[in-house]
Amino acid sequence: MGISLHGIGVVGGIAIGHAHLMSHEEIDVAHYEIPTDQIPAEQARFDKAIRATRKELEMLWGSIPENAPAELGSFLSLHIMILNDNTLSREPRVLIEEQRCNAEWALKQQLDMLLAQFDEIEEEYLRERRADVMQVTERIFKALAGQPGSNGLLVPVAKNSILVAHELSPADMVLFKDHQFAAFVTDVGGATSHTAIVARSLDMPAVLALHHAHELIQEGELLIVDGIQGVVIVDPDEKILAEYKKRQTAWVQERKRLKGLKGKVPTTRDGVAVELLSNIELPSDLDQVKANGATGIGLFRSEFLFLGRDEVPCEDEQFEAYRAVVEEMGALPTTIRTLDLGADKVPKWQKENLSINPALGLCGIRLCLAEPQMFRTQLRALLRASQYGNLQLLVPMLISITELSQMLMHLELAKQSLADEGVPFNKNIRVGAMVETPAAVVMISSFLKYVDFISIGTNDLIQYTLAIDRGDDAVAHLYDPVHPAVLHLIHQTIKAADRVGVPVSVCGEMAGDHHLTRLLLGLGLRKFSMHPAHLLDVKQKVLHTDLIEIQQHINRMLKAEDSDKMRDLLDQLNAL
Repeated sequence: MGISLHGIGVVGGIAIGHAHLMSHEEIDVAHYEIPTDQIPAEQARFDKAIRATRKELEMLWGSIPENAPAELGSFLSLHIMILNDNTLSREPRVLIEEQRCNAEWALKQQLDMLLAQFDEIEEEYLRERRADVMQVTERIFKALAGQPGSNGLLVPVAKNSILVAHELSPADMVLFKDHQFAAFVTDVGGATSHTAIVARSLDMPAVLALHHAHELIQEGELLIVDGIQGVVIVDPDEKILAEYKKRQTAWVQERKRLKGLKGKVPTTRDGVAVELLSNIELPSDLDQVKANGATGIGLFRSEFLFLGRDEVPCEDEQFEAYRAVVEEMGALPTTIRTLDLGADKVPKWQKENLSINPALGLCGIRLCLAEPQMFRTQLRALLRASQYGNLQLLVPMLISITELSQMLMHLELAKQSLADEGVPFNKNIRVGAMVETPAAVVMISSFLKYVDFISIGTNDLIQYTLAIDRGDDAVAHLYDPVHPAVLHLIHQTIKAADRVGVPVSVCGEMAGDHHLTRLLLGLGLRKFSMHPAHLLDVKQKVLHTDLIEIQQHINRMLKAEDSDKMRDLLDQLNAL
């Protein structure tokens, strides 16, 4: 009799194969005092471990196979950057001297401090970077112990095996280059973990956050991995196995058919053109953008440059990062959001100024206006990059014309400073505003006088409209994308933008949920921006929608007064 394990399905698809367990040894961290005269030697031992770890990561980076997903290189670079940060590579030396403790204990204290900081972050993608810190630190511990890291693989591994691990690091993925796994299963991780991102780029079924899979599954056991439902079935009986083989065949055929949509223009059945763009987190996401046929980037979060470091990146570093993305996209639009820190994304240098309730405090454009030098530096870097392609600016968290006016003033000052220096840039760069609060919706007609486009950030709009902290489990069930109030705010924004001919898009999670595609189309949306993995599913929904046919149904939804009724109507809409 088999068992079913439930986790987070991060990549759709069904895989059937035998389990291959990857072992991870627990590392005990000893704590002992050292004589004062031994401090230099202990620091030297620590330095040697750092050098050995760096050499190991660089060697792995250099051995990435040509056909590996681009994300592998990016993640290994991230690990090298984490290793080189003073928090791990230098500050333990200070602790060794101050506390006269062994190197392992000094490193553990730094790790605990870093993990506590990550635990305070609410945004899932950024919080999951804690796993990268842990993996890098684990390699340093092993180097200190004189035990170079092993990927824990038991060899040989049969083709199409299913890898079962507590967790996987990018370095593990490189070491797996000679194996062809059919799926990944891990105890930890989430939808935005590096394992999930690499699995998506490989288009490989993966279920994460199974908690105890590594303990419950035995080497060689037959597994079914259902990445659609987030289920792993261990040792299935013949009836279940036969059923999943049918589902697997149907899934493969469906994906092949969807890939055929890549070059198809997204147009509704009654001939209305729709634009499908991608959200990206890192420059390395561009390969997936192209693979799924997106016609531009609707949201590129610039925060990745600012987090996990001691200082604000300089103008040249920012410029090079922005230019790389803009150049790669060529004439296609690249919408880069100005710095959206604060709230759940707090860099080290902002820790001292945390608000009591950071989600309602100094975040987004408020933080930028409070730090004009930092903001001006970013604007100059963005403007310099604007001459290399079709770059657009997107400003987060605006709630008033005063903020918008101040933002535009800083932009003009940045332009003037570059002009004075003879530095080229696009003088007509387009500027957009994010609609993320009810205040922004109320003020939308005024905003539209000053901006070139609008992007609705549904994640925050829902949070602020319904007074639901997305990171609070106690109220998470109240987070409702189809709450009537939310839909009316989205509808109001789209109508106002349409009246004056200003383009409007949705860049929140709602845009990538194909169950909501018809609803958003019916509300008037013609531009969607989403994770590239969702693009073909949304395109298929667009192609199968007749706007005239659904309009009467949309009108009924706009009159609905409760979410339960709304969900019934949504099911009916998708059944049309």
